Amino acid sequence: MGTCFSCEGENPPKHFVLNNQPGNGSLISSTKASSTLPEKPSTLELHGFKSGGITVATPKNVGDLRRNPGYSNVDVFTYEEMRLATKHFRPDKVLGEGGFGIVYKGVIDESVRPGYKTTNVAIKALDPEGFQGDKEWLAEVSYLGQLSHPNLVKLIGYCCEDEHRLLVYEYMASGSLEKHLFRRVCATLTWSRRMKIALDAARGLAFLHLAERPIIYRDFKTSNILLDADFNAKLSDFGLAKDGPMGDQTHVSTRVMGTYGYAAPEYVMTGHLTARSDVYGFGVVLLEMLIGRRAMDKSRPSREHNLVEWARPLLIHNKKLLRILDPRVEGQYSTRTALKVAHLAYQCLSQNPKGRPVMSQVVEILETLQTQEESQEDALLRSGGGGSITLYEAPKATSERHPVRTESEREAARVPALSIPANGRSKSEPPKEWDLYRHSPDLGQDEEAREFERKI
Repeated sequence: MGTCFSCEGENPPKHFVLNNQPGNGSLISSTKASSTLPEKPSTLELHGFKSGGITVATPKNVGDLRRNPGYSNVDVFTYEEMRLATKHFRPDKVLGEGGFGIVYKGVIDESVRPGYKTTNVAIKALDPEGFQGDKEWLAEVSYLGQLSHPNLVKLIGYCCEDEHRLLVYEYMASGSLEKHLFRRVCATLTWSRRMKIALDAARGLAFLHLAERPIIYRDFKTSNILLDADFNAKLSDFGLAKDGPMGDQTHVSTRVMGTYGYAAPEYVMTGHLTARSDVYGFGVVLLEMLIGRRAMDKSRPSREHNLVEWARPLLIHNKKLLRILDPRVEGQYSTRTALKVAHLAYQCLSQNPKGRPVMSQVVEILETLQTQEESQEDALLRSGGGGSITLYEAPKATSERHPVRTESEREAARVPALSIPANGRSKSEPPKEWDLYRHSPDLGQDEEAREFERKI
């Protein structure tokens, strides 16, 4: 869980495609299905968010998968082929490690399987003693084996031989969002690139939520957002994904699993899972991109350990907000755009699930902001203006920023306060100071968020 497929730069059922618009998602299924699209599809449909009436069929166990191995677009590899692809799992091929196991960079070519087109891959090997097991491994195969979308990482194949469990993914050359966002010195994640990544990730979640039976991702965080060579973002690691409620159901009840700091408070307290649980996780990541801090950081003053608890109240105070925005992107955004993005994060992080937007609404908001930003950039270029990106070093932990007011702060003083809906908090929600989370043993990675699991 939370593994980075790349730390260096380089680059079945029948495939049922809903429509031929570029950038679409699709569902892969051996079951024949039909789909009727409206004459004028909406923006969300053009991005592949309509499910077309197909649901994901999950193998009950490994034996079931072996008897019915297949999704025709997913290859089944032998363990020997996996050894050859990774040069016998050589240590210098390791890309990362998480709750699932170790991830290796590999190449599948003629020497691995005759006739196979040379393909760079990331191979994730299940650790029998690790946090995840056959159930999570099967979930990855069943979901990514049947779902296809530009913002979901592609599953190329798997190996299920004897006790060996491996997954083979497309290689994501730029690694994880986490790797870039939390560097001491950062020039790769400009403001516009952060907003593009947020939009890509939102599209991936919206696609999952708008399936006929919603799919709840359940582990949205920076380490699970992978970036290709062009910094297009894709969701990875579907080990904790879960089918959402159907019909009259308001939620699904399940044991609480996820990552400390990202899970929605109502889910942690009750085990009741809905699509809006993912919206909360999206809000946490959006906040991390705005502020440039981790969701949980014990190196900071105690009141700032939990990013959401510390920063969310500041998102609706214009002057205070501009003082806590990531200084590495200073000067790269308009104040009005920053306030709108902060307002969106504030809504996604509502303690009341009903106060959060749905992901399709998040997509529309981010698309509108992106269009406005592009229009402003075009106007600047036409006027002969130009700009440069300054390389900043992330500031050391401090309880207060220097009170000097920047030009952005002075502009914010002239911008009216954002209107926040009154239903952002319900009467029945727990008080803020409740301890909604508990720590589990560390997984042995300094850069990995702490995982937790408890039974209801």
